[in-house]
Amino acid sequence: MDAEAQSTERDRSSRPTEAEEISATEGTEGRSRFSLVSWTADWLPGGRISLTVLACLVFLLLLSRFVMQPFQIPSGSMEPGLRIGDRVLVNKLAYRFGAEPNRGDVVVFDGTGHFGAADYIKRVVGVGGDHVVCCDRQGRIEVNGRSVDESTFLYPGNKPSEVPFDVVVPDGTLFVLGDHRGDSSDSRDHLGSPGGGMVPVDDVIGRADWIAWPTNHWTRLDPADVYARVPEPEANELNTTVGAHG
Repeated sequence: MDAEAQSTERDRSSRPTEAEEISATEGTEGRSRFSLVSWTADWLPGGRISLTVLACLVFLLLLSRFVMQPFQIPSGSMEPGLRIGDRVLVNKLAYRFGAEPNRGDVVVFDGTGHFGAADYIKRVVGVGGDHVVCCDRQGRIEVNGRSVDESTFLYPGNKPSEVPFDVVVPDGTLFVLGDHRGDSSDSRDHLGSPGGGMVPVDDVIGRADWIAWPTNHWTRLDPADVYARVPEPEANELNTTVGAHG
């Protein structure tokens, strides 16, 4: 074998293979990431325990900001289902991908400019285009001509409303009521105010899906199915208001 061939073979044998190059690169990156974690843990008081706690806090912050947020019930307006002091988990992704609130959903919304500078929790009774009337001959709420029996969640002894009203819900808004109708400031109270007592869909923070606290009250909040048979609104409904709840 001549000298040139021997030199070529030595060159080939001394050159790292592609797999070796990738492995070396990944190893360097892995060591860099490990070094960063170690450096951060050494820098923080408490070391790795503090780093773990900090990572958990960041995760919970992101979860609360974008996915699921706890909300404490401030009043008895949603009794008996939701009691003062209960904490519910609000699904902030429920209406973020084209979906909109449905009749029967329990929603949390920002009431600034409509109800007051605070967050509120109420049940959706009417959506955009719905004709909501109280009451029919049996004293029940009527939506798009269909009477709704709300007795499964209304506060015992309450009527659907003590004062009659007749409204058509503008597109992009919601007509909301508390389940404890005798102790709820809701759409009925603001029919004569700017916005007509309607809640813009854009102001809805999310849907209340779970009661998380106290633990003995833990349960899923399923939308009320009594609205399932309500027909779609007529296209030619007129926007009217006959009465308001004081």
